[in-house]
Amino acid sequence: MGEPLTEEQIETVRAGYPAAADGGPTMLELGALVNGEPRADVQITIPLGMLNRHGLIAGATGTGKTRTLQVLAEQVAAHGVPVFAADIKGDLSGIAVAGEPNEKLLARTEGIGQAWQPRASQTEFFTLGGMGIGVPIRTTIEKFGPVMLSKVLGLNPTQESSLGLIFYYAREEGLPLVGLDDLQALLAYLTSDDGKAEIARIGGLSKQTVGVIQRSVIAFAAEGADVFFGEPAFDPADLLRTIVDGEGIERGVVNLLEVPGVQDRPVLFSTFLMFLLSELFETLPEVGDRDKPKLVFFFDEAHLLFADASKAFLQQITQTVRLIRSKGVGVFFVTQTPKDVPGDVLAQLGSRVQHALRAHTPDDAKALKATVSTYPSSGYDLAEALQSLGTGEAVVTVLGEKGSPTPVAWTRLRAPQGSMDPAPAVTVQAAVLVSELQPKYGEAVDERSAAEMLEERATEAEAARAEEEARIAAEKEAAAAAKEVEKAAAAAERKAEREAAAIQRKLEQEEARRDRERAAAAKKTADRVGSVVTSGVRTVVNQVLRNLFKR
Repeated sequence: MGEPLTEEQIETVRAGYPAAADGGPTMLELGALVNGEPRADVQITIPLGMLNRHGLIAGATGTGKTRTLQVLAEQVAAHGVPVFAADIKGDLSGIAVAGEPNEKLLARTEGIGQAWQPRASQTEFFTLGGMGIGVPIRTTIEKFGPVMLSKVLGLNPTQESSLGLIFYYAREEGLPLVGLDDLQALLAYLTSDDGKAEIARIGGLSKQTVGVIQRSVIAFAAEGADVFFGEPAFDPADLLRTIVDGEGIERGVVNLLEVPGVQDRPVLFSTFLMFLLSELFETLPEVGDRDKPKLVFFFDEAHLLFADASKAFLQQITQTVRLIRSKGVGVFFVTQTPKDVPGDVLAQLGSRVQHALRAHTPDDAKALKATVSTYPSSGYDLAEALQSLGTGEAVVTVLGEKGSPTPVAWTRLRAPQGSMDPAPAVTVQAAVLVSELQPKYGEAVDERSAAEMLEERATEAEAARAEEEARIAAEKEAAAAAKEVEKAAAAAERKAEREAAAIQRKLEQEEARRDRERAAAAKKTADRVGSVVTSGVRTVVNQVLRNLFKR
């Protein structure tokens, strides 16, 4: 492309990227200025202390973004600052192995003034939930939270709000949400008769909404995501480790997250990385501006993080990126074009390393134009320059030591000192086996959580219902028995009354019989008496008469 910059402009670039000096700020070397040919005498640098102002590495596929990431990670770690990066395609693992020199490599590095030496970086390999080779990183559903989980599950705002209510209920009731099985158990409980009555106290849930969440969780678990959630939960402070090497120099550990098959779970991958960053923000103390960061976090395939993100999730990302610099953490987003990153986030990225862009389609041309508009004015025709960059070259502007943007510089980037090929599987396995973190995180633990507690509640509720049913049955049985006793008593009383009445009637009949007999006897006596009297009277009369006639 010729020599776009004049000597005066080259001197401006040189002044904007000072070399490291005794007593001055630590400088990371990105590469050499290209002005037609590489200018080894004009080195492009970035102050280590400015990395917590965040940055962007962008460019089309195959333009060298991963190698730029590796160059930065190696130098950051060499200056005693830990690094975290996701190894998307598996070829970043070579950072753990010293590179192999070859004629082409040495010619290139000599041309940009790089005194290349092979060097391996102290590397810790992680994997999400044990899927792949590495120390497992797990977290609990409770720590992951409803906002990020809603992003992973693809919930709409109404469903996200309902999920937040479910998390609130779990927290208030002391139900630890550890794994997806705990969330599934809680959702099932809250749609039961007992659960619906309880959740109604704090607002209630739509049966249809809970049904959508349940189906989303089941599908999520079916994809194998359940292995990402569990205990022991990962402590982000374990990403901040450093070591002292054989030369007595403090080196930062390069923490690589091995994510095989991430193309099948892009949303989960990106959201999980955001979760780690948020956890760092929540747990780290305020440190203000430092001479060097506490950690540099590389967000590879950053477009996955923002794709179809809800408003609440984007707000959380923006706030975290804005504020986490005060915790001493620098964040670099690695993606294809700056338009993959929302404007509110892009505005916070002080350092830009832009690899080549292609303009084969109208959308590509639009992205190219948008990218050019984000750069300070320079002596370049950036639209042309960005399409002319070779592999391993980039247009660079960073924040200088005083916090102001440096001149735009077409840069041929340094070569990594570690291997640019993936580390052999045996090397990765050996590193994992001897890791200090393996005893802490290697084996999953199964503590008492919401699923067990809800099962106990269900068992207790069932026992209480059975007891209540038995009590009611016993009361019914007692009432029935009492009724039978009462019925029997009433029958006995009626029988006794009938018997008494019969006896009374019999007595009365007997008395009447005796009265009749007495009456009959009296009559008979009277009749006899009457007969005797009558006979005696007749005798007396007859005697009197006879006496009269005798005279």
